[in-house]
Amino acid sequence: MARRYDPERSQRIIDAAIRVVGERGIAGLSHRAVAAEADVPLGSTTYHFASLDDLLVAALHQANEACKRDLDARKELADPDTDLATELARLVDEMVTRDRVRTELEYELYLAALRRAAVRPIAAEWVDLMTEVIARRTDRDTARALAALADGLCLQVLLTGREFDREQARVMFARLIR
Repeated sequence: MARRYDPERSQRIIDAAIRVVGERGIAGLSHRAVAAEADVPLGSTTYHFASLDDLLVAALHQANEACKRDLDARKELADPDTDLATELARLVDEMVTRDRVRTELEYELYLAALRRAAVRPIAAEWVDLMTEVIARRTDRDTARALAALADGLCLQVLLTGREFDREQARVMFARLIR
């Protein structure tokens, strides 16, 4: 049987892994589940990603790249004429409302780093990325605190199901910025 040339197979496997995690959580991630979702032979998943950690790293890296593109597109975050606290509150609001499913998936991938050391450096990229974006408008220490607050607010809403209060968040961000 001749091998079929499939240059997109690796990407399809990553996309399938992200869908599996979105539907079943990290606990539902397996080479078998990903192979079925990607409609590829089981051997393809292990050929491209020897371990589940390798697959998680690729999926998280892809999520980070998407977040970077989204943050770079938000020109208001870099604009010194806009209120940074307002823009950060708006960003968090959109993450937990409009983009909630995506945000839940991304946090699930990030939280996998708690148990999987190989994933930690990629999870740390998100923290560094958010800090870099905010540091364009403030000092680095304040940027780290603001990024931590944004993460904390997102997690609180995602975990509790409570409504996000954009004005309250704006006030909290403003306190840190002062």
